[in-house]
Amino acid sequence: MGKIKITQTKSKIGQTVKQKRTLEALGIKKMHQTVELEATPQIKGMVEKISHLLSVEEVK
Repeated sequence: MGKIKITQTKSKIGQTVKQKRTLEALGIKKMHQTVELEATPQIKGMVEKISHLLSVEEVK
């Protein structure tokens, strides 16, 4: 499995508690913060649920 680079591009203000917790679970604490994670099915599912707040790139 590869890695993906996830960056928060939109604010979590006004989002549901579940979406805010998903951001925290991914390790994102503030705007424009980038994290690099393994592309596991669990991570991909979390990213898909809050894709409207994120920018995602595959790392080679």
